[in-house]
Amino acid sequence: MAFVGLLGLTACDSNLDVQPLDKVDLENYFRSASEMDLYSTAFYSILEGKPYSYQDDHIAKQVLSNELLCGDARVVPGSSSNWEWTTLRNINTLLEYAPKNCSDPEAVTKYSAVARFFRAYFYFDKVKRYGDVPWIDRQLFSTDDQLYAPRDSRELVMSKMLEDIDFAIENLPDSKAETNVAKVTKGAALALKSQFCLFEGTFRKYHGITLEGHDWQFYLQQCVDASEKLMSGQYGKYALYNTGKPASDYRDLFTRINAADTKGEYILSVAYSQTLSLYHNANTYAVGNNQGKPSLMRKLVASYLMKDGTRFTDKPGWQTMVFADEMKDRDPRLAQTLRAPGHKRYDENVVTSCNFQVSSTGYQPIKYVTAQRINNNDCDMTSRSLTDMPVFRYAEVLLNYAEAKAELGSLSQADLDKSINLLRKRAGMPDMKVGNSADPFLLSEEYGYFNCKDGDILEIRRERGIELVQENHRFWDLLRWKEGKCINQPWYGMYVPGPCELDMSGDGKPDVYFYAAGSTKPSVSGSAIALEIGKDIRLSQETKGNTCDHHTQNLQKFNEDRDYLYPIPSQQIELNPNLVQNPGWTK
Repeated sequence: MAFVGLLGLTACDSNLDVQPLDKVDLENYFRSASEMDLYSTAFYSILEGKPYSYQDDHIAKQVLSNELLCGDARVVPGSSSNWEWTTLRNINTLLEYAPKNCSDPEAVTKYSAVARFFRAYFYFDKVKRYGDVPWIDRQLFSTDDQLYAPRDSRELVMSKMLEDIDFAIENLPDSKAETNVAKVTKGAALALKSQFCLFEGTFRKYHGITLEGHDWQFYLQQCVDASEKLMSGQYGKYALYNTGKPASDYRDLFTRINAADTKGEYILSVAYSQTLSLYHNANTYAVGNNQGKPSLMRKLVASYLMKDGTRFTDKPGWQTMVFADEMKDRDPRLAQTLRAPGHKRYDENVVTSCNFQVSSTGYQPIKYVTAQRINNNDCDMTSRSLTDMPVFRYAEVLLNYAEAKAELGSLSQADLDKSINLLRKRAGMPDMKVGNSADPFLLSEEYGYFNCKDGDILEIRRERGIELVQENHRFWDLLRWKEGKCINQPWYGMYVPGPCELDMSGDGKPDVYFYAAGSTKPSVSGSAIALEIGKDIRLSQETKGNTCDHHTQNLQKFNEDRDYLYPIPSQQIELNPNLVQNPGWTK
C-alpha cells in the first residue's frame, strides 16, 4: 500500500511505505543495542551533503540554483525531495518499537536519544524551508487520518523540537564516551540546539513574527544557554584547531582527512574512507573546469579586514585596486580561502594563480582542496577527496553565541573574548571590541545589509561570512535576517583597469593578459592565459571594471513577499487539500 497526502507518496513510491517493514520483523527487532545501532545508522544519511558546493550571494557556481534565480524562473514544483518524510517514519518506528521490544533500558534510552536528535534535525530542515509543517511523532499507515492533517504552527513544531533535543542532550554520550566524531553526542545535540534556536529567534525578530507561546527572545536565550554549555567543556572538550600558525591553520583545518585530527573543532562530521571507497569531489569541484566552477564575489573579498584590524574598504581607491594590491596585508584567512599571490596547493610547491577557465571572477576558492596524492602517494586525489566534512564545528557555536548575545542587547567584551576573539586570535588578527560604529560598506546598497544598523551585529555578520564561507550557512542567514535583497546586489569579481597584463601569483611574471576586443591576441608562455574583454571575460563597464560572474545577466529579483519560504509541491496539495500553500506561490 502507498502513502498519500502528508507523506507525499504516490503509487510509484510504495517502496517507501514498506521500508523498513519489508526487511525487518518489527515485533522481533530492536531487542538489543546492536540492532538499534544498526537500524539508526540509516538516519545519518540526512547529514550527507557537499557544503563546499552550496551557493549564495558570496559564491556562485556554473549552474545556478533555483533559490538564486528567484523571480519568475522559480516556480512551484510538482514534487520535491525536500518534501520527503520517509526518514521521519523510520525514526518514529524506532521510538515506537524499541521500548516495547528491548529489555535493556539503558540501550533504549540511548538510541531513543539518537532518534530524537535526528527528528529535531529533520524538522529543522522542514521549518527552515516551509515554516508551518505537520508535526508527526508516530508511524502512519495509508488508512491514517493524520495523513491528511493540516500544517501545525511553527511554534508547536519548535516546542516539540526543543523537547527532542533536550532529551538528546540529557541522554546521548559525551565526547569522552563516544570518540567517533561521525556519531551524535551531547556536543552535537547542543550544537544543533544552538543553531536552530538562533535561526528561529532571529527569523521571528526580523520578520516581525509573534505567536502564542514563546517569543524571539526566548529562542535567542536558548541559543546562548546551549552554546555556553558546549563552550564550558562539561559535555566534551571542544576547541578551535590552532597550532599557532595563523598563516595556515584555517586552511589546514579543512584538509584533515580524519575529523579527529581537527583537535576538537569538528563536533559532528560525515566520514569518508579510502578503505570503503567513500569519496566526495571537493578537489575536482574547485580546480576542474568541467564541474562546479565556483567563483567568490567581491562583496565577500572586500569585507575581509586589513591585518591590523582596520577596514579595507576605508582605504582610498579600494574599488579600483588590482588583485595583487587588494591582497596585501589582509586578514590571513583571505589567502587561506582563495588563490592569493604565492598560492601553492596544499602540500605542494608549485605557485599557481586563479584559473579563469574555472573561476570567472578571479577569486578561486581553495577551501577543502587537498594534495593531489595522499597516504604515501597510494591514493590519487585528482578527481576525488577523502576529507571528513563538517556538520557542526566549534567555530560556528562561538559565532552563534556572540550573535545571539548581540541580538538580545547583552553583548559584553567578555562575551567577545570567549567567542569571536578566539577566531581572530587563530588568524593572527586583533580583537574585536564592543561599541562598533556601523561600517558604511556593510550598510551600502551595493554590498551591505538593509535591515540592520547595529555596528556590533554587523561586525559579527562580517566574521560569520568570512569564517563560515562554503559551509552552507550564508543563504539561510540571509533568510533569517530578512536580507533577501542581498541576492539582488551585483555579482562582481576583481577589478581590471582595461587592457593590461597582471601578475596574480606574485612571482613577477604575468599570469593573465586582458586584451581589447578586435585587437591581436597577445602571445603567452607557460601557464599564462590571454582573455579578450567582452568575449572571454565580461567587465562591469564594458572595457574596464569588475569582472562579472557569467550569471549576472540571468539573475532575477528576490521576491520579498514570497521567497523567504519554499513552495509546497503542488502534487502534495492535490493529495491533501488541507495543506495550504505558502504566501505568494501559485501554480
